[in-house]
Amino acid sequence: MPVRNALEALTMRPTRFLLSPWPLRSLIYLTGGALIGMATIATTLLLLAAGLLLSIVVVGVAGYLATVLSGVVVGRLERWRMRLVDREALPNPHRHPGEPGLRAWLTCRLREQATWRELGYTVISALVLCWMDAAVVYAAVVVPASLLFGPVYLHGETTPWVTVPMALLTPVALAIGAYPVTAWAGARAAMARALLAPRSDDSDAKLVELTRSRARLVDAFEVERRRIERDLHDGAQQRLVALSMQLGLARLELEDGSAAAVQVTAAQQLAKETLAELRELIRGVHPKVLTDRGLAAAVGDAAGHAPVPVDLDLRLAGRLPDAVEVTAYFVVVEALANVAKHSEATRAAVSAGIRGGRLHLDVRDDGRGGADPGRGTGLTGLADRVAAVDGTVALSSPPGGPTLLHVEIPCGS
Repeated sequence: MPVRNALEALTMRPTRFLLSPWPLRSLIYLTGGALIGMATIATTLLLLAAGLLLSIVVVGVAGYLATVLSGVVVGRLERWRMRLVDREALPNPHRHPGEPGLRAWLTCRLREQATWRELGYTVISALVLCWMDAAVVYAAVVVPASLLFGPVYLHGETTPWVTVPMALLTPVALAIGAYPVTAWAGARAAMARALLAPRSDDSDAKLVELTRSRARLVDAFEVERRRIERDLHDGAQQRLVALSMQLGLARLELEDGSAAAVQVTAAQQLAKETLAELRELIRGVHPKVLTDRGLAAAVGDAAGHAPVPVDLDLRLAGRLPDAVEVTAYFVVVEALANVAKHSEATRAAVSAGIRGGRLHLDVRDDGRGGADPGRGTGLTGLADRVAAVDGTVALSSPPGGPTLLHVEIPCGS
């Protein structure tokens, strides 16, 4: 597995680590951090001084704005520098202003939390981190390197018995110093990532838009289901009814027992069976009773068509939002289908009520239990359907039964 960052490089074998580019990359990273931090201090002091001197006129405001926005520059530079010690790129947390022009850009940046986090990182880097970078580089590189140049600055005051061992110890000291340099570079990059990475607060707008788009997709899907149901009900179903009637009239004109009468009777029976299947299909797409009379009536109709007896306890006063009614109805239909196919139950029960602005829906059965969403019993799709309207699903199905499916869907007051 390839090494992704400096901290992971420390787990390599010593010979492989020392021959890898990670110590040098870490050294460059820390040296750059020390230089950038000191340059930031000087620049910030100049900007603050300019803002203070020019505060009598409006121009001074530009100095203060530049001080605040300096964090944006430092943050962008740090995200680029982090690639030296961390192969995973840090995404840009800033949003697009949406409008052209400097004013729109300034307004967008000053309202973003990412801008103020970058300013905080800049302050921490200038006051603390850059000095620690310089201290680590000095202790791990400058001090060992001074051993090599000992004879130069000692001006021959020492004997070869001292200078030669000092020179020979230099590579050893540098090899030892590679570890603290890499460790601090990795830790510093991790701190920078924690401060500069996009936060959930910055993506609230995207999350809200994603939630709204999901709601629009659900609504559009249900509108399309209703259109298909209406087309089938008013189109294909009515034509099959008319066909069945025409076949019945044609059979009256034929002699009983004739070959033609037998064929027409068989065709009429086939039309009736097709009509029954079409009605079941329409009920599965979107039952008309749900649109006309609401959830309680639709659940009662589904219970009446269930293969096992179903006890109902529906305490629903008035209509619920369309998405809630549709979701709850298909939860009941899917749950009752599972009861018939998998549970070997002799009886089921459906209860529903509104508490605390949420629809509480329970489906129970006296079957053998052991329901597992991973076995393809439709429970995963059921949970996805409920999640689309911000609902929750809980399942209790111990071996031997009974099974209880509890669903909660927010539906307002």
